[in-house]
Formats: sequence, structure tokens, C-alpha cells
Amino acid sequence: MLLRHEVTQASDVELLTVILGKRRAAETLLKKAGSSLYALFFAMPQDSAEMSCAQDSSAYAGDPIVKLQAARELAARAIAEDLGGRDCLSSPRAMRDLLKLKLAGLPHEVFVCLQLDAQHRVIAFEELFRGTLTQTSVYPREVVKAALRANAAAVIFAHNHPSGVAEPSHADEILTRSLKSALALVDVQVLDHFIVAGTRVMSFAERGLL
Repeated sequence: MLLRHEVTQASDVELLTVILGKRRAAETLLKKAGSSLYALFFAMPQDSAEMSCAQDSSAYAGDPIVKLQAARELAARAIAEDLGGRDCLSSPRAMRDLLKLKLAGLPHEVFVCLQLDAQHRVIAFEELFRGTLTQTSVYPREVVKAALRANAAAVIFAHNHPSGVAEPSHADEILTRSLKSALALVDVQVLDHFIVAGTRVMSFAERGLL
């Protein structure tokens, strides 16, 4: 059993054993993922079929991929809770970590919005639209309605590129300008738009695209 002060020095297998309950299951899953924690941690439920040999009654009950997703979601919620208590612009790394936990590894595009108060604290993290492997339809009217419903003073947008390419398309740039103009009419500021692709997170604001 790991002690609290030993966690940061523990091996990947030892940490996975804590989550999954059995060392054998942890070793098998990590091997199936090519020893990549990223590939394992961001596996989708459909991937569990490919790792089914690690799941048996003698190992532990429950889907191992779902257990890892639960750990991932808890980490994302902890970061979102922290960002709800301070200016999220003062914590760019935490913001990127949150977006990677929420969006990286998804097999389809999603468009999300972080609703912020006047102090840029996170009020809500909302998935507004879901699309296909290569595109998502985003409707400015619905984005404005969501911001008003949350009583947001500012917003941050993000969407993922399952292709793994973090560069914005021309359509992404046009959409961002359109959303910025629509929200300006109701006095809601667009602070940034992020693209998540694998481990990379691209910021429109940092690129001067806002």
C-alpha cells in the first residue's frame, strides 16, 4: 500500500493499481496502451473492448476505462472549482489543463463555453454543440442565449480537433469573429477561443486572432 508521501515517487503501474484495485489489471492495461499514460487516460469507452483481456472477475469489478475516465472527470471538476474562485486569466496553465481533460481524446468535435463573471471567475462549463469527426455546427443565437442564461460578463470558447492538428481553420476564425460581434451586442466580452488537439492547446488571443 502506498503512503501519502510516496505517491509522487510511485511508478505508473503503482498509481494505476491504486485506481483500479489490482496490479495485474494495471500492468495489462498499460501494456495494451503501449506504455502511454496519455493513450490510456484518454481512452474512450468504446476502446475498452480492445482492452477486455485486462477485465475479469479475478481482477476487479467494473470497466477499467470508465474508472480512468471517472478519475479524469474528477480532476477536471477540481480544476473548474478552483477557477471558480479566482480570475481564470491569472491561471493559464490550469485553464489549459482543464480543457485537455475535458476535450482531448474525444472522437468527435465539441464546442464548449466557459461562462465567466465580471471578475473572470468560472460560473459554468457548458458543452453547447456536438458534431462529427471533422466539424461542428455552431449557432451564434444559441451561444448568446446561453451567456444571458448564465448572466455571464465574459466567455471563453474552446473546441477540439480530433485530427490532432491544433491550427485554426479559416472557418474557425470567421466563427470566432461572428460570435464576438453577436456577444458584444449584449455586453458580453469574448476573452479567448482555444483549440485542443491531443496534448496541444492553441489560443486565439495569443495568436492575435481576437
